[in-house]
Amino acid sequence: MDAVRRAARPSRRGVLRAGGGAALAAVAGTAVTGCGAGTDDGVAADGTVTVEMWHGQADTAKKVLEGLVADFERVHPKIRVKLGGGVLSDVMLQKVTAALAAGSYPDIAYIFGSDLARVARSPQVVDLTDMVGSGPVPWKNYWAASRDAVTLNGRVRAAPAVLDSLAVVCNRELFREAGLPLPKAGWTWEDFVSSARTLTESGRGRFGTGWPGTGDEDTVWRLWPLIWDLGGDVVDDDGGKGIGFADTGARALQVVADLARDKSVYVDPKPGSEQMYQVFQSGRMGMVVTGPWQLPDIETAGIDYHVAPLPSFSGRPVTISGPDTWTVFDNGEARSKAARTFLTWLARPEQDVRWDIEAGSLPLSRRTEALPAWQDKVARTEGLNVFTTALETARVRPVHPAYPEVSQALGQAIVAVLLGRSTPEKALRACADEANAALLIPR
Repeated sequence: MDAVRRAARPSRRGVLRAGGGAALAAVAGTAVTGCGAGTDDGVAADGTVTVEMWHGQADTAKKVLEGLVADFERVHPKIRVKLGGGVLSDVMLQKVTAALAAGSYPDIAYIFGSDLARVARSPQVVDLTDMVGSGPVPWKNYWAASRDAVTLNGRVRAAPAVLDSLAVVCNRELFREAGLPLPKAGWTWEDFVSSARTLTESGRGRFGTGWPGTGDEDTVWRLWPLIWDLGGDVVDDDGGKGIGFADTGARALQVVADLARDKSVYVDPKPGSEQMYQVFQSGRMGMVVTGPWQLPDIETAGIDYHVAPLPSFSGRPVTISGPDTWTVFDNGEARSKAARTFLTWLARPEQDVRWDIEAGSLPLSRRTEALPAWQDKVARTEGLNVFTTALETARVRPVHPAYPEVSQALGQAIVAVLLGRSTPEKALRACADEANAALLIPR
């Protein structure tokens, strides 16, 4: 995807924002309805409605959004969309939390999918169930990952904004030098570990693969596909009172332990995974688990690459998608209606495909995927079709208010295993104790 850059979506997965979420819980019942980002209702004397949107984007993505807004305003002369917020997406939760506490919040904000459950506890978040039910694109035409990421207790609490999936990008040259065949659909995690071991040459500073080692969401979301494939889940089926990976988590962590044992994994010590990607882009890493947003940097680095679906234990396709959202806040009927009008327009395939191609998302719906512009992009971009095809079976993390604590506990377990400080079984027990305690807290 030639328009995507890390600067456009910095620290793509972000760090856990448990502190901000806790503050939001206190705010949820106290924010003042309808105060909004200004002192008026946003309606000018001539009937023009101004909507404030905190978008969290930078560089390329920001320019794309500005162009879309300009086009929207041309065909909706009575609605103005004011782009602002002054912060990038990684710190949007803190800014929105403070704004809700102050009673001065935007009409639309870019909220990470993993944060939505906590944000949606605020009475100021607008329910969008009716909007998607009557929108121009049938709701069922959206990928399941797009729908699931914004649905809480059967209600749609936000609009999908960005869609992605994980796959494995391989360095063709290093595979050739190692005498390894390039992986294809149906390969296993045992194959992955074995390939990483063969690709590693410590004397030349080469690693088989990499893994973020900060314990944040970037560390964690890579493990969920393994847990799901083994039959586990984030929370159990018994009312969500405990983790759903007590039996499967240790086996999933064993893959991490095997990589650490073989010294075939580069552990990135800094948030954002930029060092891990730099190692891959310098030709010193054989495989990296990543999303479509990384392809432009890999192409720019001149790496001859191949994209394979994630491995599995079962032979069945499995991956994770991490959709982010446009969340709407109530600043009165006129502004809420205008915000919904804009987001409905933005989701139309003709707009969605521009956002996808130029700003780095995968298509939100099958209608967008079928457009000639997207098909042309797929034909011109090595491996892009693997990420899109993966959406057929991709799953998302649950929209659950305790997810940040569960993730934090699992992140600590993964890092302990990556660094050889704990066994998978011991790390999983510590994770379960902390995560189960968090799940028992009423919310």
